Amino acid sequence: MRQPDAAQVKRVLKIQFITALAAVLFGSFFGLSVALSVLIGAGVCLLANTVFALWVFRDYRAEEPGGLLMRFYGAEVAKIAIILGLFAVAFVTIEGLNLLALLGGYFVVQVLPPVVAAQLDARAIK
Repeated sequence: MRQPDAAQVKRVLKIQFITALAAVLFGSFFGLSVALSVLIGAGVCLLANTVFALWVFRDYRAEEPGGLLMRFYGAEVAKIAIILGLFAVAFVTIEGLNLLALLGGYFVVQVLPPVVAAQLDARAIK
């Protein structure tokens, strides 16, 4: 199994951005509240994943696996803190958020792009 590198991570982040735009566009058909909720959910996902990727892959060296493992743990803790913090701020400051749309936007942007990227990689290998 190949290890992910910075180029693969950038590709996943780009696909997540495109997926987020598509999800917000889809959500706009159901009204402003749903579109805003999807935008916030997708945006939280994008921001948290970008921070995670930058944290892990800055000054990346494969020779230091122990250091890389600690980066992953630190980045995951930061990612969870960002997600919880931004969701809390959104719920406290914005009235009328649609919980299902918010979590749906987050879920779609978190889950779908890595699957698409894996399919693209599998096709490139063949």
